Amino acid sequence: MSENEIIEYVKNHPSGRVKIAVADIDGVLRGKYISTEKFMSIINNSFGFCNVIFGWDMADVAYDNTNYTGWHSGYPDANTQIDLNTFRKIPWENDVPFFLGEMIEGSENHVCPRQLLKRIENQAKEMGYKPLVSQEFEWFNFEETPQSAADKNFQSLKPLTPGMFGYSILRSSQRNDFFSAIFDNLKAFDVPIEGLHTETGPGVYEAAIQYGPTLEAADRAILFKTAIKEIAYKHGIMATFMAKINEDLPGCGGHVHQSIWDAEGKNNLFFDANDLNNMSPLMKSFVAGQLLCLPEILPLIAPTINSYKRLVEGAWAPTTLTWGVDNRTVALRALTGGNKSCRLETRVVGADTNPYLAIAACLSAGLYGIKHNLELKQPATIGNGYTDESNGRLSKNLIDATHKMKESKIANELLGESFVNHFAQTREWEWREFSKKVTDWELKRYFEII
Repeated sequence: MSENEIIEYVKNHPSGRVKIAVADIDGVLRGKYISTEKFMSIINNSFGFCNVIFGWDMADVAYDNTNYTGWHSGYPDANTQIDLNTFRKIPWENDVPFFLGEMIEGSENHVCPRQLLKRIENQAKEMGYKPLVSQEFEWFNFEETPQSAADKNFQSLKPLTPGMFGYSILRSSQRNDFFSAIFDNLKAFDVPIEGLHTETGPGVYEAAIQYGPTLEAADRAILFKTAIKEIAYKHGIMATFMAKINEDLPGCGGHVHQSIWDAEGKNNLFFDANDLNNMSPLMKSFVAGQLLCLPEILPLIAPTINSYKRLVEGAWAPTTLTWGVDNRTVALRALTGGNKSCRLETRVVGADTNPYLAIAACLSAGLYGIKHNLELKQPATIGNGYTDESNGRLSKNLIDATHKMKESKIANELLGESFVNHFAQTREWEWREFSKKVTDWELKRYFEII
């Protein structure tokens, strides 16, 4: 739809309201409904949105260690702008109009995840490239409501379906109402998915979102996560994108697929039919850049305490800094079968990520390799990537990864000092919040015997 058509749709929608949202640092969409009249007054101007969304954690507890905003600043409004290109109709809300926004100008753009990704996408454009990106997600589904889950203290929840049924035709037909609603509603919501199937684990689904330009791909990914939860509510289901729901079950990935094309988007610059693995020198530099940079920006793709419970051996998630051709045990999986499909899959990324930050991490690291013409000296891993420690291992917890990022010259170069400082402070807060809690494991382990 053209801009005029979008505005006419908003004006004529019988609800008289518009839903808007901005992504916070954790990838949680924070938003509200506004009247049609209010929307019309801000579409060509910025408006105020409380900057507390970058000053508290996902549980709405205010940080006490950040510089960007806090009690010291009084939590003022930040200049925020609606992006008309994000227009969508919410099919499960009577097609009410919806838009994403972002915080702009001044210091706000130092911490806004969408602004960060836009800057990195612009860097690629300035280099003459058009990145195409997509993210895929695995997630668990439970026959619970927010109230019932809380009443059970999030223990012994009833999975949507029992058993380990990856790629199951049977299980996808068992709750086909929900399965079909996902496909149909997401298509109507302009978050097209290429595939949807059950994954191994009770009540686990996996979906691959259709690839697209960088910012559009990230918008689709962040809307996908919220849309899945809202559609699930309609069916008496709770969906979770935690990286690891149970120590005995596989974790949930949020793998990022990326390729670099020419400025017109006509030629995939990753593909080279004359290379043994069909990888161009540019793709090899991109891979080398990620191998070098990812350990220093790991919190962007493993952002929570729980993220590191997924990154363990033998659980379909990488632990080592490795790459390989169509190898699911390595950190970076090169898929080079054809000119159109040649791409890199970054498998470190979990489902619990903020898509803007996960994609920013992958793209900025790869572009770093291209800018510096890095050689891919590390050989491809053949076989079990968990045993290949020739290039090192990933950090094993959030605080170690955060300290490495905070002190990294590369991280500051890629993301900017203001963003790195703020994001590191939020991860240090997350670690503090976790460290003071007494867990069930500790009670079971120490209560009687110690």
